[in-house]
Amino acid sequence: MPISLYDAFVPSCRQIVGSTLALIEKAEKHCTETGCAPAEIAGASLHPTMLPLGFQVKSVAQHSAGAIDGVRAGTFNPIGGEMPTDFAGMKAMLEKAEAGLAAVTADEMEGFIGRDMLFEMPGLKLPFTAEGFLLSFSQPNFYFHAATAYDILRAKGVALGKRDFLGALRLKM
Repeated sequence: MPISLYDAFVPSCRQIVGSTLALIEKAEKHCTETGCAPAEIAGASLHPTMLPLGFQVKSVAQHSAGAIDGVRAGTFNPIGGEMPTDFAGMKAMLEKAEAGLAAVTADEMEGFIGRDMLFEMPGLKLPFTAEGFLLSFSQPNFYFHAATAYDILRAKGVALGKRDFLGALRLKM
């Protein structure tokens, strides 16, 4: 049986959105236990030319549930919307993304296949099919920003390991 678009996208997004939420919760705990200012971690980046943790979390949400919303609308523009600047805002954004992912159905996702999809920013328009957009654009961006959030937290001293990034595995029972 071939894999569906839903199976190729949604379960893995839910897994990593959940693990990213747990990373933020560990960062909160780290701040409480060490006296580190939450704003120091929330505003941290890996390099001066990179955006901070809040942007990485926003991008995880945008390239998961937000990407599906984009496919529904036929267009995706990552510019705009608030970037969370504290742990509460980051958690709320990830919880909203999880709720959006939980609400999508396999039938709806399969109905997206072949649909026109446009990524656009000022001065840039990239035409896709819905499945091409989700699997070749949003999914790689999703993992990039989730890994960058993890890396920022590791660099700031939050006790994390690879298992924290992986989240809830879908094991055969």
